[in-house]
Amino acid sequence: MDVGIVRVAEDCDFEKLKSLLENHSGWKLDYHKAQTKVWTKSSTDTNFKMIKIKTIFSDVDPQIMYDVLHDPDYRKVWDDHMIESRDIGCLNPNNDIGYYALSCPPPLRNRDFVLQRSWLDVGNEQYILNHSVYHNKFPPRKNFVRAKSHLTGFLVRVCPDGGCELGYVSQTDPQGKLPSWLVNRVTQIFAPKMVKRLHKASLGYKSWKLSHNPDWKPWHFPEQMTAPRISVSECVQSEEEKKSKQYSSGIDESHIKEMKVMDGMDDS
Repeated sequence: MDVGIVRVAEDCDFEKLKSLLENHSGWKLDYHKAQTKVWTKSSTDTNFKMIKIKTIFSDVDPQIMYDVLHDPDYRKVWDDHMIESRDIGCLNPNNDIGYYALSCPPPLRNRDFVLQRSWLDVGNEQYILNHSVYHNKFPPRKNFVRAKSHLTGFLVRVCPDGGCELGYVSQTDPQGKLPSWLVNRVTQIFAPKMVKRLHKASLGYKSWKLSHNPDWKPWHFPEQMTAPRISVSECVQSEEEKKSKQYSSGIDESHIKEMKVMDGMDDS
């Protein structure tokens, strides 16, 4: 789905994610260690490369992984980069819109998104997609750069020998001008760290969920959803957003040195 388009996801949208994960033509393998591979690919939509990750967690049940990716309360526990996450509303039981703000390693500016998220569970495969949209009640915020997700998605699969395979694709434009060295850091450091963080989170989810509203899983039980219905008429680009686009394109962080960013990172 294109940026700004709000509609219920169709089978072809999930098939696109699957195709991106399975077809390696035009992709460059930049990282391979143990069960984790990271590829990059140039994109015509943004100067920032697409990234693809595939890994296997032999000790994680696929259902647990799917729940970890969905559960907003648990995300506050394991996602160290999340500043804020808010439900805006839903289109139907498998499509919602939300706000997400994340911290970037200083001195890079923090980014935020308004995202439509769509999901599909077909048993042995479970999909989660998102792309950037607009909402007139969530205009750009001061001290954040409004970034764009052209397509970001997870595919969780059952492994024949137990455990799960996790696939991830992201075509994201962080907006502004970023340092050229950052692409290598994304593939060599940030992506593998995300895999490790997800693995650790998955191993701890079952015990955490037992004492944190264990029966609440609206991604499985739509009757538990409390978010209001979205009106498509609200999902428009505001004048403030248009002005912010011009502002974001003028942000130049290309001069920031690698050492400064690495000093601002934790080693967890």
